[in-house]
Amino acid sequence: MRRSIARPSATGPRPDRASRPSVFLLAALLGPTTLVPGVAAPEAVHAQPTGEGERRVSDPPVLRRNLRNVLGGVPMTAADSMHQRIVRRLDFDSYKELVYGLTRFGDREQGTPRNEAANDWIEERLRSWGYETERVHYMFARRISDPREPREQVFATKVGATRPGEMYILSAHMDGRGGGEAANDDGSGTALVLEIARVLAAADVLSDVSIRFALWNNEETGLNGARAYVEQRAELQGIEEPAGSGRYPEPRWLGMIQHDMMMWDHGNPVTHAQALDADVDVEFQLNSVMAEESALLGLALINANRMHATDYPAVLSNAMSNTDSTPFMDLVAAVSLRENRRLYETGNRANPHWHQTTDLYETFSDADYMLGFNAAQTTLGAVARLAGIRIR
Repeated sequence: MRRSIARPSATGPRPDRASRPSVFLLAALLGPTTLVPGVAAPEAVHAQPTGEGERRVSDPPVLRRNLRNVLGGVPMTAADSMHQRIVRRLDFDSYKELVYGLTRFGDREQGTPRNEAANDWIEERLRSWGYETERVHYMFARRISDPREPREQVFATKVGATRPGEMYILSAHMDGRGGGEAANDDGSGTALVLEIARVLAAADVLSDVSIRFALWNNEETGLNGARAYVEQRAELQGIEEPAGSGRYPEPRWLGMIQHDMMMWDHGNPVTHAQALDADVDVEFQLNSVMAEESALLGLALINANRMHATDYPAVLSNAMSNTDSTPFMDLVAAVSLRENRRLYETGNRANPHWHQTTDLYETFSDADYMLGFNAAQTTLGAVARLAGIRIR
């Protein structure tokens, strides 16, 4: 058992393939010095409040790297600086509190009262920040011979100010298994999505396009919740309902970013302490229809990490698997953020707490939580640029 931590209080048209960059050409660009012109690293690792509604990010409990000028001192643009102000509103303690709130329901296994209670809690949190919430209803049976039972999952949307009929999806799965608290799998990803939703709910934050926060159910049984969403809503993309209302129940998908297990990077073989080369893993699937678009989305996340993350770098790989972005990957640019590569590391016992009773809030150190928090910085920084997010 790791050292204890004090608990806190309570589809539209696709681009012509001939015009797409080759994913193999992109591979040559994805080295450790990949950057976008005009992007620079933050000048300080401790964020300071700079305007109304902004909060100080908690001091990192472990500062492993000096990221100053990691991009070679390229000056930030005015838009970059605006995005950094938004990223700085993320709060480390708030992230931990959200993980803890989810662990109070145990492992949140689908089909149980604790799963239903956790769904209600997620919905309550989103509503408390001013979002209108919706639920996807679907039927599930573990075996063909079993009776089908109703399941639900919650989502909320920040409506775009200028292009409400288009959106990015930020997601995680809220169900778990193993008999513990599913703190990492996937309380860490669910809390990440909720923390970004909290920041973007501020009245002075605008986004050109819509942002949807989706918390899938039934991931552990075969991505059933995400599959149900795609089956029910893919054909509704971009349809204004009612006509002339300016309302789009399902805006056209621009990209999908999944978050699944964010906190444990202790090497393989596993060590007691966090690995010295711990990083945020961004994955796309090379064997997918939208591989090139997904690689570009992944590259946007890598560059955002270089500019906005305070402690941990991000790396990109092309073997995304076994996560809720899979049902989307042939329809839209889709990536997954993780603590480890799914097939190479997690699937080869890199996380000893995966689906175990030891997946508890207390199992993880503040350095582990900070790794998850850096993934939040990475995603919010990328989406701020891609979606045109700004402070009013």
